[in-house]
Amino acid sequence: MRRRQLLALAPFAALTACTAAPNPGDGEGSASEGGSASDGGSDGPAQEPNASPTTADPTTEPPSAADRLLEELDDREIAGQLVLVGHAVGTELPAEVFTEHHAGGVFLLQRWESAEQVDRAVARARELSRPDLPPLLAVDQEGGQVRMLRGDAARRTPSAEELGEQGPEAVTEAYTSIGEDLAARGIGVALAPVADVVDPALGDGNEPVGALDRGFGTDPEAVGACVAAAVRALDEQGVAATLKHFPGLGRVEQNTDFSAEGIEDAETSPEDPFLGSFTAGIDAGAPLVMMSSAVYPRIEPDVPAMFSRAAVQGLLRDQLGFTGLVVTDDIGAAKAVADVPVAERATRLLEAGGDVVLTADPTLTGQLVDAILEWAARGEEEARRVRESAGRMLALKERQGLLEG
Repeated sequence: MRRRQLLALAPFAALTACTAAPNPGDGEGSASEGGSASDGGSDGPAQEPNASPTTADPTTEPPSAADRLLEELDDREIAGQLVLVGHAVGTELPAEVFTEHHAGGVFLLQRWESAEQVDRAVARARELSRPDLPPLLAVDQEGGQVRMLRGDAARRTPSAEELGEQGPEAVTEAYTSIGEDLAARGIGVALAPVADVVDPALGDGNEPVGALDRGFGTDPEAVGACVAAAVRALDEQGVAATLKHFPGLGRVEQNTDFSAEGIEDAETSPEDPFLGSFTAGIDAGAPLVMMSSAVYPRIEPDVPAMFSRAAVQGLLRDQLGFTGLVVTDDIGAAKAVADVPVAERATRLLEAGGDVVLTADPTLTGQLVDAILEWAARGEEEARRVRESAGRMLALKERQGLLEG
């Protein structure tokens, strides 16, 4: 077993929680082509420091595969688990993403029309990774305009707006299809469903969701029923769902991928009924939540939600009880965070209580991993946070059957 220097703390691995407008067309002009991840906690139980195998309670559960692997990884491998890297169609992912930086996984960007193309990309990511530390593979596959897998790679499914009008049974059918297609390609995470409730006063004026027919509707209870149906349908196919974009993009005008203006939501608060759809998804067992990069003054003024401790730790984890993996929307190419130094895009998430950054720009991988390493070296609390988040990533991989028992 290799020895660590910076992150030698107790291991942690804990992972526990319709209405619409008329049917749109396939909408081939989706903003999802550009390269965004969106477009396209609590501490573990305290451990006795002096406990040994000879004195341990025989009823204590043995360490999980995630716990054991966390103990074997070196500092850079641990830090690398907190970065997911975008892989655009028609490109070759740089080998160093895995061989040097040990990225936690890959999410597919743009439109992949060929199952063979997808299979090659999946195989390459696995070949480049440490054999006992396989990559987490993810893709935006919401239906309607936002479908990264097309052609013979995946079947067409209706938009969330259309499904919301039909109700949870239609959602279950569509997301069962999505789950089957992703599982067939070896992809274990859907960056879906969208849990945002669209403000009826905005409608299509809500560029990130309403204008692209990505939302299940405008009523929080009805949207929540659809979100829960999507989460359960994906889980039945062995695919992990990602609720997005917490605490909601349904009240902003501009798309955070393309604008740093018009991305403030002055209404959403910790008591807002629009949060009910996220609660429904958490209760249904969604293992991931993607944070919004919009700003919510009633939660924390002037701070994007993904960097807000009030939003991540206070609202999502403490108030709503989410203990799974918290990921960012794209921090690589999104205009909303363009003014934030690259290093801070990772460390501010960790400070807020989040876990994993998604970058559509693979060339940023090394900088992000370096930043996490340097931040972990500042002190015990920072090192503990990095290991905590890496533990969540490994626990998700174990849940998805990626780690050896």
